[in-house]
Amino acid sequence: MWRLARPLWRGARGGGASGAGAPRGPLTVAAVSAAPSGSPGGWYEWLAQSAPVHWAEDGLVALQAAAGLPWWAAIVCGGALLRTAVTLPLAAHQSRLLAKLENLQPEIKQLAERLRYEVSVRGKQLGWSEKVARFHFKKNLRRIITELYVRDNCHPFKATLLVWVQIPMWVCVSLALRNCSIGAVDSEVQEQFSAGGVLWFPDLTAPDSTWILPVALGLVNLLIVEIFSSQKLEVSRFQKLATNFFRVVSVVMIPVAATVPSSMALYWLSSSFVGLSHNLLLRSPAFRRLWCIPRTKSESDTPYRDIVSALSA
Repeated sequence: MWRLARPLWRGARGGGASGAGAPRGPLTVAAVSAAPSGSPGGWYEWLAQSAPVHWAEDGLVALQAAAGLPWWAAIVCGGALLRTAVTLPLAAHQSRLLAKLENLQPEIKQLAERLRYEVSVRGKQLGWSEKVARFHFKKNLRRIITELYVRDNCHPFKATLLVWVQIPMWVCVSLALRNCSIGAVDSEVQEQFSAGGVLWFPDLTAPDSTWILPVALGLVNLLIVEIFSSQKLEVSRFQKLATNFFRVVSVVMIPVAATVPSSMALYWLSSSFVGLSHNLLLRSPAFRRLWCIPRTKSESDTPYRDIVSALSA
């Protein structure tokens, strides 16, 4: 527990480490368009031929060979496996950190009020102007918040780990599928892709001319954005702008997905669908206790009923 008897104010020689705030927003899919096989080299081709992309290619080929699945099923299973084995634990870790940060807010508010009083008293003793007093208040408040983050091991920057892992992984797998589709890996793999689809997209190397996969992708991503935004009781102006931005990105992804090989669009859709499932799972109080996520004031005992009410409002 924080020792309230300890003075909160420090003078000019006191520590002044600044705390950081973690932006909260739904996790979205970055647009990766497939360049034609004959296009000149550049950063895109350099990235497509990088070692992580080749590792993803080898992993996809090994998974398909070991499971004996058609390519469309191997792509779906591969996306679900990566999401479950890699990003779900990271998402649970992120939720744990965000819950700790939320539970810290009442203590931060209490300490800020006490600090404001101490700075006011000290300012009168030394004849500080209002500007100088505000400077010392903000500097010491940042120090206090940083110490609380260290004490509870919940620095907001740690909550961004999911983004730093998920987006590069998504890009590498997308480019690996693009290479398989255009024959950059092996002509035999490209032939398998050309006959490895199902239903209305039998050719995984060609875009989905029906736009079913792209439109489904856009709808799933929009649903993720709306579910994420529905849990916010008090929304700041920045959060409103971020939510609208991700809505636009979700819509823009529809024509992008309609121009890339169906293998990429299928992976994007399956990855987003599994991500949606994980988002819903992380709302379950039982699942949150299983992953040692602290209970917060904003947590609901009926999360799914709340989501339906918010979406239908």
